[in-house]
Amino acid sequence: MSEPIITHVAEFQRFETIVDGHVALTEYRQANGVRTFIHTLVPPELEGRGLGGKLARFALDDTRAAGLKVIARCPFIKAWIGKHPDYADLLA
Repeated sequence: MSEPIITHVAEFQRFETIVDGHVALTEYRQANGVRTFIHTLVPPELEGRGLGGKLARFALDDTRAAGLKVIARCPFIKAWIGKHPDYADLLA
């Protein structure tokens, strides 16, 4: 599988990738310099390809570049940050 193209769709407050006609995404709400990640979805057809992790890394790198902090209400994003302590500094 080639690397997925992940896009920040700011008007819908989400990061997404489309693979084999299926959309994987992570959604957030942004206010007061904080992105609160609320939901990550990887369809069953795309599971096991590491897309959730790629979405998390891309979204958190974008958040860092924007100078924002993170609240991880999404269990997947929270667990991913827990496994990647170099992103813990983003937590609000």
